[in-house]
Amino acid sequence: MWPINNGKERIHQSNKSKMLSQQEIKAIESWISRMWTYQFYKTSRQIASTASKTLKFKYKVIGNGLNRVVYDLNNGYILKIAISEVGLISNANESFIYNNCKKEVKKYLCPVKEYGTGWIIMKKADTKVSNLIKECTKLIKLELKFLRYGIIPIDLRLDNVGFTENNEMVVIDYGLFTMNLISPVLRWLVR
Repeated sequence: MWPINNGKERIHQSNKSKMLSQQEIKAIESWISRMWTYQFYKTSRQIASTASKTLKFKYKVIGNGLNRVVYDLNNGYILKIAISEVGLISNANESFIYNNCKKEVKKYLCPVKEYGTGWIIMKKADTKVSNLIKECTKLIKLELKFLRYGIIPIDLRLDNVGFTENNEMVVIDYGLFTMNLISPVLRWLVR
């Protein structure tokens, strides 16, 4: 659906990046090493704010959830930084699922460009939902497609989808999906 590196899918799984500077990687590593200290006495919004202040990125924060803060890299990609252990697992899981699922469902997942400890870079998708009833029908059909190909779409909802340039629905947050018994989410749950 979206070309990655001129059609070749290459995913970085180390803390090396072609899109982030070494200074930005070091800032993320520093944040990840300290984020545990904030988990017990702050809300996710407070942790996301603390993360943004700590990272001091030039990028605009375009959202945050309970587990990650999202930056717009202003080049057609977004950066998700973990703010909790579940955020770390969600980043790993998105990379794992995107790189290991069948091509029949891959086109419904927001492409992963790079992945490292505590961060993931994905293609930016339009998150505006237009006709709600039509989109709910698409969402149900999408859920059935994932199930058909062995992916359990935990937390699939309209807030977690976006649209391509061709107005095709893609999942932008599939960090809690599970594909098989070696999925990072399942390994975390059964530990």
